[in-house]
Amino acid sequence: MADPVFSVLTAMITPAVLIGGAGTLLLSTSNRLGRSTDRVRNLTTRFKLLMGPQGQTEPLAAEEKRLILEQLPRLTRRTRYLHRAMQAFYLSVALLVGTSILIGAQGLSDLRTGALPVILSVVGASMLAYGALLLSFESTLSSQTTRREMRFLEDLGGHYAEQVRRSGQEVGR
Repeated sequence: MADPVFSVLTAMITPAVLIGGAGTLLLSTSNRLGRSTDRVRNLTTRFKLLMGPQGQTEPLAAEEKRLILEQLPRLTRRTRYLHRAMQAFYLSVALLVGTSILIGAQGLSDLRTGALPVILSVVGASMLAYGALLLSFESTLSSQTTRREMRFLEDLGGHYAEQVRRSGQEVGR
C-alpha cells in the first residue's frame, strides 16, 4: 500500500511540470515583448530622422517612411498579443500553484475540496493553451513584418548596387 504522504506529494508536484512550462513561456514572451518595444522605439527614432532635412536626402526615404508607418500598427498588435499571452501565463501559474496548495491542504487535513483542484488545473492548462495561441498570432505578425522589411532592404540594396554600377562605368571612361 502506498504511503499517503508520498501520494499527496506526488499529486502536488504534478502541476509543477505545467508551472515550469509556463515559466519558460513567460521568460521567452517577456524577451519578445522587450524586443518589440525596442523595435517601436528604434522605428520612431528612425522616422524622426527621416522627417528632418538630413533624412530627406537619404535614398528611398519616402518608401522607408511608408514602411515604418505600415509597421507601427502591426507592432502595436504584436505587443498586445504578447501582453495578453503574459497575462494568460501568469494566471496559469497562479491557478496551478493554487491546485498544488489545495491538494496539499486536502492531504494535511480533513478539508474536502471536491473537484476544485481538477477544475483549477484544467483552467490553468487552458490558460497555457490560450497564451500559446496568442504567441502563434504574434509570431505570424512578426514574420509578415520581417518579410516586408526584407523586401524594402532588397530595394535599398538594388538602389545602392545601381549607384555602384553607374560610378564604375563613369570611372572606366
